[in-house]
Amino acid sequence: MESKKNLMTREGLEAMQSELKDLKENKRYEIAQKIKEAREQGDLSENAEYDAAKDEQRDIEARIDELENILKNAVVIEEEAGSDAVSIGATVRIFDVDMDEEMEFRLVGSTEADSMNGWISNESPLGSALIGHRVGETVKVETEYGLFDYKILDIQR
Repeated sequence: MESKKNLMTREGLEAMQSELKDLKENKRYEIAQKIKEAREQGDLSENAEYDAAKDEQRDIEARIDELENILKNAVVIEEEAGSDAVSIGATVRIFDVDMDEEMEFRLVGSTEADSMNGWISNESPLGSALIGHRVGETVKVETEYGLFDYKILDIQR
């Protein structure tokens, strides 16, 4: 079975590599210290600090596994010099024709998506519909809530 390739920006790759390094070099050591201190307090069956530290250790190891799998299949999308079309890594300003409002977001790979910070996935309905289109074009986007029209106002690299 072939693993899914994780498309991402150079910044996204570097952020995940940095997080992985911090988890392995700092967080593992810190949690090991917490577990050691909790063990020294005696009876582990009634030691809430020990249980909490073991839970935190499990979460850290799970995140390390997740990051390693993402990075193992990472494909960095490099911006094409001189391209005027929407692509991964571009910041796009659009006009929602139906809602009569402007929106701005950065188009990123699905592993980097963070809608609360204005980063949308290239696999989302809006992201996938915009890829390859240029300033001035209107794109129709089909979602579970219906069909929407968006006009591309600006593309920044």
